[in-house]
This record gives sequence, C-alpha cells and structure tokens, in this order.
Amino acid sequence: MPDRIDLRSDTVTRPTEGMRRAIAEAEVGDDQYGEDPSVNRLQGEVASLFGMESSLFLPSGTMANQVALRTLTRPGDDVLVPTDAHIVMRETGGGGANAGVQFSPIGAAGLYDADAVRAAIKPRGHIVYPPTSLLVAENTHNSAGGIVFPPDALAAALAVAREAGLATYLDGARILNAAVASGVPAASLTAGFDLVSLSLSKGLGAPAGSMLAGSTEVIERAHRYRRMAGGAMRQAGILAAAGSYALANHVERLAEDHANAHRLAEDLLRGDDVELDLATVQTNIVVFRLHPDGVDAATVVRRARERGVLLNAFDERTVRAVTHLDVSRAQVERAADVLVAAIAG
Repeated sequence: MPDRIDLRSDTVTRPTEGMRRAIAEAEVGDDQYGEDPSVNRLQGEVASLFGMESSLFLPSGTMANQVALRTLTRPGDDVLVPTDAHIVMRETGGGGANAGVQFSPIGAAGLYDADAVRAAIKPRGHIVYPPTSLLVAENTHNSAGGIVFPPDALAAALAVAREAGLATYLDGARILNAAVASGVPAASLTAGFDLVSLSLSKGLGAPAGSMLAGSTEVIERAHRYRRMAGGAMRQAGILAAAGSYALANHVERLAEDHANAHRLAEDLLRGDDVELDLATVQTNIVVFRLHPDGVDAATVVRRARERGVLLNAFDERTVRAVTHLDVSRAQVERAADVLVAAIAG
C-alpha cells in the first residue's frame, strides 16, 4: 500500500536523504571503550541541550526508562508516577521485573501537583509501607494526548520531591515537542531532574536510539546498568550520527506536526460521534473517544486501514493518531475524511 497514511506512531518515520548521508559518512569507533566519535559528539550535544553534565546513548526509550529505574531506586521501593504512564503501562512489566519497584499513580490525566506528591510520599523506615524514593514525570504525556506538563506546576512538584529526599526522573521521550509547543527552552523543562530521557526515534525521525542525561556521577551509574541490560554497543556512531542530524534539522519543524494534529482534531469534531477536547491537542498526538452508542475502536481502525489510513486503538472506545514528518498536511486532511467516514459507517 504505497500511498498509505501511517498515523500509528511517530516511530514509523524513515530517515530523510540528509540523515541517510549523515549515517553513511559517520565516523565510528568502539563505543564500549568510549572511542566512537559520533556517539561522543551526540552525548555532548544532548548534555548541552539539557544543561546537564553528561549524557548516555541507549538503543531504545524503554531501555532508557528501565535503566533510569535501576539507577535511581532499590528493589522494593515505591515510585510515584502520573496516571497511565508509559513506564507502567507499556513496558511489559519491566519496572517490577528489572528494578523490583512498585508504582503509585498520582494526579489525573497525566498531570499532578505539589499537593498530590506530598500526600503520596510514603516514609522511609515504616514497618509496613515501602519507601517512596523516586518521582517520575512524563512530558509530553502519551496516553493523555501529548499534553505538556505546565512548567510552574512541575517545578512546584519537584520542590516537594527534593524536600522529601526523593530522586526525580523525567520520561522526556517527546520533551522537544513540549519545548517547541510551549516556547520554553528544553533546559528549562528539564531543570531539577536527576535524570532526563529523550527519544531520537519518535518525532525527531532517527531510526533508533534514546538518551539519558544527568550529572556525571549518575550517568556513570546508568552506564553500568545499560551494559547489564544488554546495551553495550560497538560502532554505534552510524545511529548516533542520525541523532545529531535530527537535533540540527528536525526540532523546529515539530511545530508542523503539532499544527497537523490540531487540524486532524478539528476535522474529527465535524461529526457527532467523537469526544475530544481540543485543549488537550497540544503537540502531535490526538487521542479521541467514540460515543458509547456508536461504532467501537477496533471497527474504526479496521475500516480506516481498508482505506489506507493506519492508527491504533487504545481500548474498546479510544483511538490514537500521531502526526510526524512523513505525513503532510494534505495527507492529514485526507485521513480526517477517511476517519469521519469510518466512524459514521
């Protein structure tokens, strides 16, 4: 289906011609020995971008999240997370299997405030409660529709965590979407966290890779857990070069994806069978609910696929569509027509 429109995720992008040239021309060495110049360059770029001392290149975002848990917690710890967090819902139970932690969701719709954090912290040394040792934020929040965590609310929550002695981790897979959408520098959105992740293979369009950034001491610990998880790499510069190219060329254009997502959401609301708050469409993700008396999500996904539009059902009545650099405005408009028809039957 050469003309299909793939809205399943922003991970489906393919390297641009310029990125392919960067990959082909990449300087490489053995990253296990710290000798891959392209990896070292990318790690420096990301550390600088986030105002951190150091950063580490990893194969995937899930590995980045799991390494972060191993680095910042101990088995049996309690971890505070936003509702429907990726680190809980979409990593096949890795937090329990790899880090031995339990999760306590707080807040609502992917967000929380300082009071929610304060109320959920379980004390160390209690005879019954597991100690709360880590606060996680997700920005943007996938399941909540790509919303941006309001910076002031997040800063207040981080202050409570610091006061209580908690470590802090930002699942920032799409943090540059948040920065572009809010007009706030990325370093301002990552300030106050012990560890921050960034996905290179989502909106930025690289074929693989994620980053962790933090202090030199924390990244050294993360490096050990990366190897423990099977993430030791050799001539990884061919992937790192794609990441450097993406940071140089694909960040500002994220605004196009955001505009396309908003257009898609507006068009979906032409019918009466979709429940969607436009205020939640802040970046490149559109999550919409289907009316209880109408068609279900699986049927909509099937009908859309038959007409060349791919997207995912989140549950029986919830559908997600994601815009990205391989989807044009014209394709988004066509996809909206297909979806409206699929929902109407």
